[in-house]
Amino acid sequence: MPLIVISVMVQIALVVHVMRSGRPTYWIYLIVFMPVVGSIAYFIAEILPELFGSRRTRGAIRSIRKTLDPDADIRQRERLHKLSGSVDAARHLAEELVAAGRYVEAIRHFQEARTGLYEHDPDLMLGLARAQFSNGEFAKARDTLDTLTDKNPGFRSSEGHLLYARSNEECGDLQKAEEEYRLVATYYSGSEARLRYARLLERLNKSQQSLTVYEDLVTSADLAPRHYRRAQKAWIDEARTSIKRLSS
Repeated sequence: MPLIVISVMVQIALVVHVMRSGRPTYWIYLIVFMPVVGSIAYFIAEILPELFGSRRTRGAIRSIRKTLDPDADIRQRERLHKLSGSVDAARHLAEELVAAGRYVEAIRHFQEARTGLYEHDPDLMLGLARAQFSNGEFAKARDTLDTLTDKNPGFRSSEGHLLYARSNEECGDLQKAEEEYRLVATYYSGSEARLRYARLLERLNKSQQSLTVYEDLVTSADLAPRHYRRAQKAWIDEARTSIKRLSS
């Protein structure tokens, strides 16, 4: 009896799925009159591809794969790099190494790729600066970004600009950091730039200015779509906590 009940429930669920998703009605007849074969066929032909085609499912699969074999993507990038030897392959490998926390290796690959016409390639230089910063080489990261700007005056990157502000802060040049945070906070798409700007203002004992930036961040977040608030939750929560602290 339990198996019959489960089978009927599965059939009903699949029929509802057919109707709601606008699939051909012949699936309903197959599911109803050939319960086992029809249900399995529908799942394989219609539901399985949909599951594996969704962004969330692909992300979950990648996450599981990363957990089971953390270096799989790196090995794949290494194979592609050996096969092609291209600058693009080297960059992708270096970026994968940064994501894995292997900063010294990433720095080496970024540097080796910067030859000839690609010596001042902005993507390579920005990647190198990220790796240097992540490795605690803040002065080198700042120098790399300065060179990037000098050699590529038309290049624009909000991520690079934020990294430059952070590099100046880590190097102890707080006045320059404040200036750069103030500028990047006006156009950076997420909440991180404004949060870091407010933090620095607090550090400089500019509490009222800091409070204003925190409040502006939270007000903007409240008016933003839900997906934005979800993605920026950590920064928004910290801003709310800081507002309470500075207002008390």
